[in-house]
Amino acid sequence: MPFDHTIDDLDGLRRLYAHPHPLIKDKAIDHLDAQARAFVAHVPFVALATNGPNGTDVSPRGGPPGFVTVLDDRRLALGDLAGNRRLDSFENILANPAVGLLLMIPGMCETVRINGRASLTTDPAVLDACAFDGTQPKLALGIDVDEVFLHCAKAFRRAGLWDPASWPDAADRPRAGDIVRAHLAIEASAEAIEADLEQGYAQSMWEPGGGDAPAA
Repeated sequence: MPFDHTIDDLDGLRRLYAHPHPLIKDKAIDHLDAQARAFVAHVPFVALATNGPNGTDVSPRGGPPGFVTVLDDRRLALGDLAGNRRLDSFENILANPAVGLLLMIPGMCETVRINGRASLTTDPAVLDACAFDGTQPKLALGIDVDEVFLHCAKAFRRAGLWDPASWPDAADRPRAGDIVRAHLAIEASAEAIEADLEQGYAQSMWEPGGGDAPAA
């Protein structure tokens, strides 16, 4: 059911919100300067937003710090690691190269956002740059950078994301096994599903571009 009392134009939106301070509006740069490079070097987790024929998708990407590779002042690359082979992000990029990245460093509430245009590349030089522990990915996500800026800490501080005291007890939070069981309407127990997930993670955690975690 559609929402009521919706905002349909910029004037209506700005009647609710003042214009940002010029320093906030103009904080984005169009390249990876020394400070952005230093941040990227410590990043173990990225949220990747893409948009394609079936709508918008946000996908988690993770690895040891340095898994996001700075190729030069205008280009990044992420080697593809084990996944579930749905290829949602990659299929979207084939249709629409525009992407957004949210880069996070554990314990730091400020994040860096990067917007740009993505390519799927098998360029040997890029794959070599993205190799990890002697393993070269079969594909890399290359990003031509259009916009780089620091995002403030408010959301992370409100969430208490890095504060263990704010984390729910394991007994109170939803279980992955229960979610998979409900969404797939299968009879297996949550415990069996979670054991199957763990086995899949153990077998394919670092497999380049492959992996078959059965239900995740």
